[in-house]
Amino acid sequence: MPLSQGSKPLTVIAHIYAQPDHIELVKSELKKLIKPTLAEDGCLRYDLHQDNENAAHFMFYETWQDRASWQAHMEAEALQAYLKAVDGAIASFTIAEMTQVVI
Repeated sequence: MPLSQGSKPLTVIAHIYAQPDHIELVKSELKKLIKPTLAEDGCLRYDLHQDNENAAHFMFYETWQDRASWQAHMEAEALQAYLKAVDGAIASFTIAEMTQVVI
């Protein structure tokens, strides 16, 4: 059962695996997402990482003001353009919605 997020910020961890012959295309398109996403309402953090051992593995570490902000991002023009540009170039993709544990 999912935890209630309430008004706490939402952390999203997105793992993207490019097809081996499309790594540079995927990387280029992922980089294009950063500026417009950081300008979106509710985006607090949007960091792209690439695995040091597997160049096809990318990870976004995202923090959103709330889940509604993240949901709006998922419908944003920049993300839709990315999805179109990398069609067929992604091997797998997973998203985890998380809430920071504060002590």
